[in-house]
Amino acid sequence: MKYKFRMVLAVGVGVSILSLPLLAHHGNAAYDTGKNITLKGTVTQWIWANPHCVLRLDVTDDRGQVVQWTAETENPSSMIHFGWSKQSLKPGDQVTVTAIPVKNGNPVGRIIEVVLPDGQKLAGRVLPLSESPKPEDYPKQ
Repeated sequence: MKYKFRMVLAVGVGVSILSLPLLAHHGNAAYDTGKNITLKGTVTQWIWANPHCVLRLDVTDDRGQVVQWTAETENPSSMIHFGWSKQSLKPGDQVTVTAIPVKNGNPVGRIIEVVLPDGQKLAGRVLPLSESPKPEDYPKQ
């Protein structure tokens, strides 16, 4: 009986230690949560996949250079609740994206909101420290 208890305890501690890196994956440390940016660009790819949906778009900067941005949001099952679908975005769509940029200045961010070509707005991932639209403010697709 003592052996079984020790074995279960050892497995429990081992699983706990191995699962700690999973919490780090969902940290917000890389993002400048006090800053929002607005990007107007052309969708090049919409990836509807786990663990995060990813939007890639070409944005022309102030110097006239095309910059390839990547913006992530939640997983598909969470995004469905915000009115998104696999068909929400298509290559060539002209969209306006409000995002939280990364701190290091790379063209990467987390989506707060996307305005589609027809004017429809879709909410993205809501971070705890950013003011974002509420899911109930958006129409369902």
